[in-house]
Amino acid sequence: MRRALLALLLLTSNNAFCWELSGYTGIEDLGFIDNPQDNRQHANYISGVIEPGLYHKWDNDTQSLVFVPFFRYSQYDNHRTHFDIRELTWLKAAKAWELRVGFRKVFWGVTEGLHLVDIINQTDAVENIDNEDKLGQPMVNLALIHDWGTLDLFFLTGFRERTFPGVQGRLRTFPPVDTGNAQYEKHGAEKHLAYAARWSKSIGDWDMGISHFHGTSRQPTLAPVFDTSGNLQLNPFYEYIDQTSIDIQATKGNWLWKLESLVRSGQGSTFVAATGGFEYTLFDVKDTGLDLGVVVEYMYDSRGYGMRQALLQQSIFQDDILTALRFGFNDVQDTQILAGVIFDRTHNTKLYSIEASRRLWDSWKIELEAHFFGGIPQSDFAYIFRTEDHIRAQLSYHF
Repeated sequence: MRRALLALLLLTSNNAFCWELSGYTGIEDLGFIDNPQDNRQHANYISGVIEPGLYHKWDNDTQSLVFVPFFRYSQYDNHRTHFDIRELTWLKAAKAWELRVGFRKVFWGVTEGLHLVDIINQTDAVENIDNEDKLGQPMVNLALIHDWGTLDLFFLTGFRERTFPGVQGRLRTFPPVDTGNAQYEKHGAEKHLAYAARWSKSIGDWDMGISHFHGTSRQPTLAPVFDTSGNLQLNPFYEYIDQTSIDIQATKGNWLWKLESLVRSGQGSTFVAATGGFEYTLFDVKDTGLDLGVVVEYMYDSRGYGMRQALLQQSIFQDDILTALRFGFNDVQDTQILAGVIFDRTHNTKLYSIEASRRLWDSWKIELEAHFFGGIPQSDFAYIFRTEDHIRAQLSYHF
């Protein structure tokens, strides 16, 4: 695959003037309010990031090539200093089909608080705790486009391990995850390969998708073990799973109704999980240009509660309610704010979040995030975050 993509780059190099460049670079400050639990950790982390994108099309726009590398340099945490190819994809498009080959990011799902069915790409967990940053996934993707819907077939040709903060990083587990000792249920080629299929279609006000995934899970089990020095650590263990899922969104006037649900086998006992709810938007409130959205979602996981199970299977949203307000100011600076709380109905744990962004001048953008944890009992997996209230600020230049 890599040789084929290199050949495409060479073939199109004679038309270098047709390449389009875009992307961003920025500096981030990540600060914590409370003292760390481990004296190897720090109260403040500075990092720099760059993500350029190159795009080229030819053959009457039926073929294209996109290349999006990513690099972050982080103070103190060497696990967060990392390079990735987010995308390096060749596309061939026809009337009834599209073929994509290379590294890609593919998103499935409709809900706000938890992207439950999104499974193609591995989570880049050192970037943020919201699980929205993904590593590029090597694949061959054939999309069949017909009146009855779009059928996407995926052959995933390489497995990407999940990233975790290092011992000096924060927002990590205790004890830390030893990514150098990852274990797998399958070995050889079977460990690296996975297969997926997804049917999607829009019918009137309804958008729906039905998907199946077969291969190594992107979400590892964390197994506690002692290293050679007698120190406790967590080793990732990647099981071979089957996951069938459905996602539905209905647009009814000012209402968005959303549902994601799945059944997964191969990671312990077969379990089901679901998240769903609504978003109601008031447009142009009192002729101010402000759009106000109210988001309510419920998250369920049949695996139940308990520190041990949550730790091993990394599932903390098992009986939780999200409520949030979304402010869209529709101004020239594209100012947006999302503020909400996730409430655990059993443990009474609360996660408060505020996300805001605003464009400065034509090419600059400032983003602010604040996350606060409240009322966490020792029986809740989220107890490891009890001192991890933090504020993240990023100033970026877009080109």
